[in-house]
Amino acid sequence: MTDRLAAIVGARYVTTDPDVLAGRCVDYTGRYRGKAAALVRPGSDDEVAAVLRMCRDARAYITVQGGRTSLVAGTVPEHDDVLLSTERLSAIGEIDTVERRIRAGAGATLAAVQRAAVDAGLVFGVDLAARDSATVGGMASTNAGGLRTVRYGNMGEQILGLEVALADGSVVRRHSEVRSDNTGYDLASLFVGAEGTLGVITSLDLRLYPTARQRITAIAGFDDLNALVDVGRKFRDTDGIAALELIDARASALTAAHLGVGAAVGGAWQLLIELAGDVDHTDVLADLLNDADLIGEPAVGIDTSAQYRLWQVREAVADVLGVYGPPLKFDASLPLSMIAEFASAATGLVAGYAPDAIPVLFGHIGEGNLHLNLVRCVLDAEAEGALYSAMMSLIAACRGNVSSEHGVGTRKRDYLTMSRTDADITAMRALKTAFDPEGRLNPAVLFD
Repeated sequence: MTDRLAAIVGARYVTTDPDVLAGRCVDYTGRYRGKAAALVRPGSDDEVAAVLRMCRDARAYITVQGGRTSLVAGTVPEHDDVLLSTERLSAIGEIDTVERRIRAGAGATLAAVQRAAVDAGLVFGVDLAARDSATVGGMASTNAGGLRTVRYGNMGEQILGLEVALADGSVVRRHSEVRSDNTGYDLASLFVGAEGTLGVITSLDLRLYPTARQRITAIAGFDDLNALVDVGRKFRDTDGIAALELIDARASALTAAHLGVGAAVGGAWQLLIELAGDVDHTDVLADLLNDADLIGEPAVGIDTSAQYRLWQVREAVADVLGVYGPPLKFDASLPLSMIAEFASAATGLVAGYAPDAIPVLFGHIGEGNLHLNLVRCVLDAEAEGALYSAMMSLIAACRGNVSSEHGVGTRKRDYLTMSRTDADITAMRALKTAFDPEGRLNPAVLFD
């Protein structure tokens, strides 16, 4: 099989080296590991299609890998798979500044797309802390959200067109020069959020936006999480909202200890707010915070350097938590009315299973998309599994969704029924069978 892959992409882009494969078979958190037979790195959509045809003929399973920033073992192989990396599909085309769009290869990093947009005086709407590693193809496959979702929406709302190689080796090229195109099925949307189970995204047409001329950032401190949620509810519906982030004071304390970057305000919970647009939003910010139950005065940043300082804790959270070893991560969306109840119940739940663990909660409060990380959570496999299942049940009991922006991957496939009905899952399986009859694309993801 290696020779046949090399004939398609070139020998230098195929490897079976055990050390290389071992590094590719562990996920971003370091908690989940798998095994693979080979790594192949095609350089064009035609090469991707040829690799898929070859793997079909060889009856080989395929796990697709982009930046490998999945937090739910979405790129961890389970069947001695062929690892298909999109890293060479990284070309970025010229920006159409009139229509405000750009075409990028699936392997282009978010940071590269952002730089290209900024150079053209525009902005790309999705932003993640993992911007230097995350690829736009992977972000589309999980319908990633991130720090700007409250303003621009998820990744799917940025996609104007795409190219995708199917399991049979054919390539769907869905591009349109018009904004309104309602011709037949919206095939492109099927592959957004499908986590690589229906096809391999090879390139995307992405929407860009004008750059805001004025921006103001603030952090406000709260002791009462419900009070923070009430303020967040007001801001998320405000014209000009650009970011709305919840930060746990425990995260701020860890960031201060390891990076020397302390919290800008007091309180058990902090709300990072950013407003942007063509007008000054200072008065709007002041009015909405005027009657809030704050701890002290909010910290406000008007110039770029002050705004950068206010963002530092939120930007650094994920890396700082990893200092203590791989955290056990939960990604959920919850009704805003249930967030405080969930936070309290989750803390009690963790104490019962892992008394030494430190629960840290942060995330995109405008959407109720929260990331619960358990630091210093050292359990054997059976105990960890029990804790994970209990937390999933708690999320469901709080009327939440067990997967918000990280996807289902391998880690959450057993909990799919907590957020989807039997009819939903049957319909999804029908789509999987239609696009990938032999189940060879990302076979460990979504379904067992």
